[in-house]
Amino acid sequence: MPRSSPAKVLDVIRSIRCVQLDPISVVARSPLLVLRSRIGGFQPKHLDRLLYRDRALFEYWAHAASIVLSEDHPIFRYRMRNWPGPEARGDRVRGWIQSNAKLRRSVLSELRRRGPLRLRDFPDHSVESWESSGWTRDRNVDQMVRFLWIQGKVMVSDRNGLEKWWDLAERVLPDPVRRERMSDGQVARRAIELSLRCLGVGTAAHVRGHFTHSYPGLPEILQGFERSGLVERVEVVDEGVPRPGTWYVHREDLPLLERIERGRWEPRTTMLSPFDNLMHDRRRLLDLFGLDYKMEIYVAAVKRRHGYYSMPVLHGDRFLARVDPANDREGSRLIVRHVVPEPGVKADSATARVVSTAVHDLAGWLGAERVDVDRSVPTAWRRALG
Repeated sequence: MPRSSPAKVLDVIRSIRCVQLDPISVVARSPLLVLRSRIGGFQPKHLDRLLYRDRALFEYWAHAASIVLSEDHPIFRYRMRNWPGPEARGDRVRGWIQSNAKLRRSVLSELRRRGPLRLRDFPDHSVESWESSGWTRDRNVDQMVRFLWIQGKVMVSDRNGLEKWWDLAERVLPDPVRRERMSDGQVARRAIELSLRCLGVGTAAHVRGHFTHSYPGLPEILQGFERSGLVERVEVVDEGVPRPGTWYVHREDLPLLERIERGRWEPRTTMLSPFDNLMHDRRRLLDLFGLDYKMEIYVAAVKRRHGYYSMPVLHGDRFLARVDPANDREGSRLIVRHVVPEPGVKADSATARVVSTAVHDLAGWLGAERVDVDRSVPTAWRRALG
């Protein structure tokens, strides 16, 4: 496992290409958990440096709102210049932006004149409110800034926790990054290749659901990659039974597969964020690892099976259990509210020790001085974790 440094953080993000953002921080912010699971002693300041000083990363939409690589800006320009699309929602967004042209001009001119601003710093010059049944209803400044963000006109220049500071894109990303151009065909080929590298092994459907979603001509491009030898078909077998579908691997990942087959691989144990890249495609997660994961944040507490923020414990290539932790920052403790072993996993002392080590490693990284286990957790697990 690599030790934390800006260079190592950048290397890891290059290997997975994006790190999903999410405001829930019951344990820690999800991007930090994703990187912590892959980098020994991960230090959040190294990510902040890459984002807000070196500008090697920026926030944009990948398969969800994410931290992405500045070197991939030419790929994301495809979405920037084609959004909103021709569908009905696109017509609605275009119409609303046109009706609120004054608000749009005001956002851009305020940033140009005053520099980085928070959402609350913008005056609301809207003439038509944004209609929604959700939290975005009447949040006109928020929506306009978000739409300008998707179009690549503005970007997050800094953060203070969840509060963002916005600025003109030309003042956030270096000129050489913004000036690089790719044709639509080049974007599709590069994005497909990177998506497959992120996945390690996958089908066309897995590629389509990962990284950017901007894959016009996906089947034909994959066929071309196969003819040229850039990718190869592989068979994915589980307990002697081949998985259905056509699976691909990038030729540069073949040596890694060979090392794994020869047993030259040291499995690790770690706890994954619910928004980890490995967790994003739930069907693929179930097909490859047998993990049927569902978020229970919006499930009534009495109906939760695994807990509010259950984090799967990955041991090598097998999921052992789901642990529902909460970081009590004031009390300097990590509270474990649920532990549920995966189907087929024996809740014996050996498994409990492995899970306990993963929990205590997380607690140490968070700076928690102790781990407290709720009495609702089965006794055997409570003894091992306490």
